[in-house]
Amino acid sequence: MWIPSAMFESWWSQLREIQLADLLDIALVTTFLYSAIVLVRRTQARLVAGGILVLVGLYIFARALDLQLTIGLLQGFFAAFVVMLVVIFQEELRQAFERLALWGLRRGRESGPSYGTNEVLVECVADFARDRIGALIVLAGRQPIDRQLHGGIALHGALSEPLLKSLFDPHSPGHDGAVLIEKDRIVRFAAHLPLSTDFRQLHDVGTRHSAALGLAERCDALCVVVSEERGQISVAHEGTLRALSGAPELELALREFQASLMPPAASRGVLMSALRENWVEKIASLILVLGLWTLFVPGSRPATESFPVAVKVVNIPPGYELERVEPTQVTAILTGQRRAFYLFDARRIDVTVDATLAKYGRRTFAVSEDQIRHPPELTVDDVEPEQVRLKLRPRGGIEGNGVPAPVQPPLASED
Repeated sequence: MWIPSAMFESWWSQLREIQLADLLDIALVTTFLYSAIVLVRRTQARLVAGGILVLVGLYIFARALDLQLTIGLLQGFFAAFVVMLVVIFQEELRQAFERLALWGLRRGRESGPSYGTNEVLVECVADFARDRIGALIVLAGRQPIDRQLHGGIALHGALSEPLLKSLFDPHSPGHDGAVLIEKDRIVRFAAHLPLSTDFRQLHDVGTRHSAALGLAERCDALCVVVSEERGQISVAHEGTLRALSGAPELELALREFQASLMPPAASRGVLMSALRENWVEKIASLILVLGLWTLFVPGSRPATESFPVAVKVVNIPPGYELERVEPTQVTAILTGQRRAFYLFDARRIDVTVDATLAKYGRRTFAVSEDQIRHPPELTVDDVEPEQVRLKLRPRGGIEGNGVPAPVQPPLASED
């Protein structure tokens, strides 16, 4: 019978073998996995990721119960898993690679608006909200966003209140598009952004909000939106759209955005704050990586285990019944990768002895590796003992043809 506690016992014994290099390995992979989880959570791909986790859980459940059809179907699915991941998470993988490439460029590089620029933005946005003028302003982060923008007109003008208000004037041909700001310059206006499909956050807002959230799902830019109908100020960042209470909260959002773009020496407070956040995701990442490490590092090493296997006798001659088997069980020595034993069920192995020749007086039968049924990922190295003895007795004291059957001598007297 398969006992889950035995599996966890085996895992715990492997965890106690962790060395310094293993700790570094686990820390790096945990960081990568946690970053991937946070990145997926900000997009609609989190639903797909949840579905994949359900299939992984189903596969583990099927392996534990030896559901061969389910295992075969899921193994065919996982065979093309890498290709499916590239197709499904194409955008998320692109963002991850971009962030990885930009990680080494963080030191000494700043982007986003300056603190002097904040005053212009806050004042203009407050006026837009008061006058019910729709606006969509994009503050570039560290990730390149050119591939996310469509259309628009290059400007490269210094940011000022008159220029920004003229671009969003309702009579301006480009007022429905987005304005892109890098540091203290307007580099493009009348640009079109990708639309989000996160209808949970977009149930009561318009196209500007959908465009702002769509860009925030794909890069680290900050998008400021002013609703033309309600005069409401909102910001979209890292896949989240939230409404602000007014200009003071907008100024705070701009400062937080600037702090996240500062070099590491100037953003230690932000780093410490990040370490205190998302504990559930961090713990989940660590547990998952520990499981993967156990499965693929010590789990890939060769291992040998022995199991007692009950002897099953088949093809008993007509008119006879089995009186005794000596021994009643043999020991099968199995070898394979250590992870094959994690979900191993001893009920999946048995040894079968064919008693057809017993009607000719044969009582000693050899037991070989070929007679032992076992999981395909394991091999049988040896069987102890290599022979078993059967003692048959006639049913009702007569053979099948009505002739009294000869009595077999006791097994103890046999050589």
